[in-house]
Amino acid sequence: MSNRNIDIMEHIIRYCEEIEEAQEHFGNSLESLQVNTIYRNAVAMCILQIGELTKHLTDDFKKLYGGMPWHDIKGMRNIAAHHYSKFDAKKLWETIYNDIPELKTYCEEIIRQHTAR
Repeated sequence: MSNRNIDIMEHIIRYCEEIEEAQEHFGNSLESLQVNTIYRNAVAMCILQIGELTKHLTDDFKKLYGGMPWHDIKGMRNIAAHHYSKFDAKKLWETIYNDIPELKTYCEEIIRQHTAR
C-alpha cells in the first residue's frame, strides 16, 4: 500500500480527534450542537476536510478497504461545502456521534495493519 494512503489515514484520524475535542469542549449532546453555531461550524469543517481527503485515496485502496462508505463520506463533504445551510443538525449529530468514531477506529486499524508488515 502506498504511503500516500497511510498519510491520508493519519490526517483523517487527526480530524476525527478534532471533532472529539469539539464534543468535549462544547458538550456532547445534540442540543449543544443545535444551539451553538461555532460548534456546528467546527465539526462541519472537519467533515468537509475528511471528505476532501477521501477523494485522494487510490481506487485500489478503496477496493481493498471497502468497509467504509468512501463515496458517502465524500458526499457529506459536498453537503458541507455546497449546501451548508441545508445541513441538518440531527444528521450532523448522528454523523459525529456514530460515524466518526467508527471511521477513526477503521483508519487506526488500517495503519496498524500497515505498520505490522
